[in-house]
Amino acid sequence: MLYRENGQFKTTYTTDQQVFPILQDRVGIGLLLAFAVVGVPLLVQDDYLFRAILIPFLILSLAALGLNILVGYCGQISLGTGAFMAVGAYGAYNLFVRIEGVPLIVALLAGGFFAMIAGVLFGIPSLRIKGLYLAVATLAAQFFWDWAFLRIKWFTNNSSSGSVSVSDLAFFGLPIETPVQKYLFCLGVLIVFGIGAKNLVRSHIGREWMAIRDMDVAASVIGIRPVYAKLTAFAVSSFIVGVAGAMWGFVHLGSWEPAAFSIDRSFQLLFMIIIGGLGSIMGSFFGAFFIVALPIFLNQFLPWAGSLVGMTISTAAVAHAEFMIFGALIVFFLIVEPHGLARLWSIGKEKMRLWPFPH
Repeated sequence: MLYRENGQFKTTYTTDQQVFPILQDRVGIGLLLAFAVVGVPLLVQDDYLFRAILIPFLILSLAALGLNILVGYCGQISLGTGAFMAVGAYGAYNLFVRIEGVPLIVALLAGGFFAMIAGVLFGIPSLRIKGLYLAVATLAAQFFWDWAFLRIKWFTNNSSSGSVSVSDLAFFGLPIETPVQKYLFCLGVLIVFGIGAKNLVRSHIGREWMAIRDMDVAASVIGIRPVYAKLTAFAVSSFIVGVAGAMWGFVHLGSWEPAAFSIDRSFQLLFMIIIGGLGSIMGSFFGAFFIVALPIFLNQFLPWAGSLVGMTISTAAVAHAEFMIFGALIVFFLIVEPHGLARLWSIGKEKMRLWPFPH
């Protein structure tokens, strides 16, 4: 009886259209955010947890959120997400180092803007092709930008090694240097974009994206413009991914090279939204946490399990096991639960709403 709508009456359209219509959900999200903002910095004293788990989780959640808008909500397959992250990172870097006094947040948003332009340009083929052919077209963006950032020295400010670095980050005069400060900054950006994305997919443009995803011919018959819907999905997705790429370079890495945004990053983000749940904002967070935490868990668990049975498991064996488990999980979710971990979470909530009644 703790998770019910009973007695939570709606008297206006505004209250009826809330993102979280159930009071318990609103309270739970509020407590979760309060714990993330206040509790985590107070309780977690190990910098390794911030650097290796929490900060990557927040930034990759933002990137997965952007990719999910394109793939999960609009149904346009993309294998060039790593490239758009790279465009955001290098775009923000060039603005940050070439124009003195540019605020960090302006550089990050500018990186998202440059990534948005690149995403729209490489999204134009989606007007004529889809499915596997569109995946190949976006894959071309990955190879093109990998080559451009590696060979065109202007992007790296004529760096001989091809790597770039940033320092002295600040947000409205507040330094972003320690792991806790970086964590709080990434958390704030993720909250803003998460709320914006949640409201965006519930708006008329979000419904147009889902109509295009379900059946583009029927959507065009009822008056939805495929050109507008597809290109806006590419624009919004690439903008969010570009901001995530800039944060990955500026806040998480500090110093990076084009290999930091290779095709492996594109596949990693695609795996996140498949495992977390296509067409689900919550699924982006689930998938990002799963992908970030699983390798760390396997690196600790497999050697320990091997020692129990008298076996020595090498680092290479752990890496191979990680790829095998990822592959098996992707196949499992595609066959058994295509909507990923987010759907399992929704089923659990539905069971709570019916408990203790069997129907």
